[in-house]
Amino acid sequence: MPPTQILISAGEASGDMYAAHLATALRARTDVHLYGMGGPRMREAGVELVADCAEVSLVGIVEIAKKLPALNRVWKRLIGESRQRKPRFAILTDFPGFHLRLARALKRQGIQNIYFVCPQFWAWRPWRANLVRRRFVRGLCIFPFEQDWYRERGVTADFIGHPLVGNVAAKRSRAEFAAAFELDAAKPIVVLLPGSRAGEIAHHMPPLMQSCHLIARDHPVQFVLALAPGMSKSQMAPYLTPDTRIRVVEDATYDALGAADVAVVSSGTATVEAALMDTPMIVVYRLAPVTAAIARWLVRTPMFAMVNLIAGKRVVPELVQNDFTPVRVANEVIWLLDSEEARSEMRRGLASVRERLGPPGAIERAADIIVEMLANPTAKR
Repeated sequence: MPPTQILISAGEASGDMYAAHLATALRARTDVHLYGMGGPRMREAGVELVADCAEVSLVGIVEIAKKLPALNRVWKRLIGESRQRKPRFAILTDFPGFHLRLARALKRQGIQNIYFVCPQFWAWRPWRANLVRRRFVRGLCIFPFEQDWYRERGVTADFIGHPLVGNVAAKRSRAEFAAAFELDAAKPIVVLLPGSRAGEIAHHMPPLMQSCHLIARDHPVQFVLALAPGMSKSQMAPYLTPDTRIRVVEDATYDALGAADVAVVSSGTATVEAALMDTPMIVVYRLAPVTAAIARWLVRTPMFAMVNLIAGKRVVPELVQNDFTPVRVANEVIWLLDSEEARSEMRRGLASVRERLGPPGAIERAADIIVEMLANPTAKR
């Protein structure tokens, strides 16, 4: 008997990482052939990629307009492949703007959709939970309060825990990291995580570079720029300036966070990674002006940073849009560098975030749920 066909799709770096781990867990449990959209980690996990998520990676309303032709090409490719292969399930990872539309078309083909990493619709556009209810047979949630939120809106949802818990750790000590990248372990290290998408880099790097220049005037700080998977040093070269020395590292994000005294982190999954590494941080984010204006109307929460939303209070500073200025970033970094008490207080808040993320094993729990669904031939099609 041929392996069961399953479509698995992710549209950005964090989804590629989560879906890759899930693909590995599923292949270890049952005979499946996984195909779909993703990035380098999913390819390494044995997923047959019929579309690369780099084709559709974006951030914001303006960027969506520019990417529409590519989004439509990829959407038609996935629909066409699924029409031929007739997969048992489609596992769609976050990326709601694309995946909600894809789920509607797949459901019309008789394919059951599973939402792996349900979107944070409780924070913005909560009415879209109705689309999840209509188009997905199961939703897998990574934050504990999401299960009840989705169930109250008619979605069959399960809390699996956060996939990063138990999977975030440095491979090198601070001293080893410093030696590997010609740094002085006795001097302060500030790590920059500007994001994983080209649009984020373009919006974030210029003010971050100016911040580094301001900090370096009065503080003997060493700066490390940790590249997200898929980003290259050549992409960063246009933003680097000779007046401020910055060490650029690849494939060493957790080592860099483990060595950091303070990190400046683009809002998103990286903030959770920094929290799991117990790294004091400042969260930053900037959107195109039109996108920001629309976002202010859509967002329903008083905070923006994921770690603050999880904690239910302001644990880390968040500098978003007009608040994201070189002076503000520099002042926040210097405040944390100069105050051991401030760092200790923030770490107590980060500990509360870690407690709320659930126990390790989220990927295994997700795989067990999907395998159980595969084994049930009477499941609604």
